[in-house]
Amino acid sequence: MEPRPQPKNNSRSFLLAALLILAALNVLLLYFWYQERQDNKTKDATIAAKTEEVLVTKTKLDSISAQLDAKIAEIQQLGGSVDSLLKVKEQLEVDKKELRNVNSFDSRKYDQKIKNYQAILVQKDQEIARLKEENGILTQQNETLAQENSGLKAERQTLSDSVAAVVSKNQELSEKVTIAAALRAENITVSAINTRGKERDGDSFKARRIDKVKVVVRLAPNGLAKQDEKDLYMRILDPAGAVIADMATGSGEFTYNGQGVIYTAMQRFSFDNTRQQVTFVYGRGGQRFNEGKHTIEIYCEGFRIGEGSFTVR
Repeated sequence: MEPRPQPKNNSRSFLLAALLILAALNVLLLYFWYQERQDNKTKDATIAAKTEEVLVTKTKLDSISAQLDAKIAEIQQLGGSVDSLLKVKEQLEVDKKELRNVNSFDSRKYDQKIKNYQAILVQKDQEIARLKEENGILTQQNETLAQENSGLKAERQTLSDSVAAVVSKNQELSEKVTIAAALRAENITVSAINTRGKERDGDSFKARRIDKVKVVVRLAPNGLAKQDEKDLYMRILDPAGAVIADMATGSGEFTYNGQGVIYTAMQRFSFDNTRQQVTFVYGRGGQRFNEGKHTIEIYCEGFRIGEGSFTVR
């Protein structure tokens, strides 16, 4: 007997079924894709509409903000209080910042806010009209007072000029007294001290024989100067004009003519108006003094009261 062809027919049936299933899956996937696309279009349209509403709302709030600024300036000029308007302006700025979040935007809430702001603007227009009326009355009163007081103002100006002249003269006299009371260095002498402590007087010294310099300042008598404790500042300038100073050994800064000035050494003393002497002993810590002329400047109470020099060769 010949074999039956049934298995071949079964294979065809299975293939056909598989094709039908694949076709159904494709249709289903196409449906889902189409549905998602429609949803996205709907969402985009919603977002676009809300964004447009946000832009319109922001434009309205910006306009209200500009009107608020104008009202604040006008009320201030008229002498009214703007505290409440400043608080409204702060809240308005908060509302404008919240508009940045489009998703949380509520058009009904902002419509109500805008109505409230507009009502406040109308209320402030009424307040401005009232202030203008009051200021008109005050202006008339002020004009009357100004006319009545014109004579007093002229007299006051004359008196003010007289007082200013007296103050200026007193200040001039005070400055002259201050200058007259300033100390003066009657004499400045310099000695060189070597490493063994031996002193050599004069105004010219060999560099290798100078370990320290001794500067003696004799103060001239001055009956106008206060007899109290004073600070005497010494500046030694090298041949190049630079100040010799070392903060570690007592140098520092004082004020002269309104500016900070570096000093080499300072001595505090009690002025007794007896031609007293103030002595400075200054060494450079093992460093030699440069060859050439050195200038010594002495200062006290904001004045340069004397000058001396010595030469290193």
